[in-house]
Amino acid sequence: MTDLDGNAAIVDIERMENDETPRRDAVDVKSLVIAIVRALVDEPDEVIVTEIEGTQSCVLELRVARGDVGKVIGRKGIHADALRRIVHAIGGKNRKRYVLEILEERDLA
Repeated sequence: MTDLDGNAAIVDIERMENDETPRRDAVDVKSLVIAIVRALVDEPDEVIVTEIEGTQSCVLELRVARGDVGKVIGRKGIHADALRRIVHAIGGKNRKRYVLEILEERDLA
């Protein structure tokens, strides 16, 4: 953006950097992850995403049924990597760092 003299509109840039309000077009990352993962798994009702908010970051903990963990991770981790890339890209738009953790339930017996 420039003004009539061709100078950069520094005021608008500073306002954008200091703006703490969520953007109108901000994407709900949690809902997006749930929708994508439900399309991958055999038991979509077992998909649980917990959002842990920080000041500048957010951790998304993903839990699925025991038999669906491999489907979410994918061969050589390709599905997990793709999910993390999408979440990271949206984080850039929302000005927040997102971390996707895929949690696997283990037997303690």
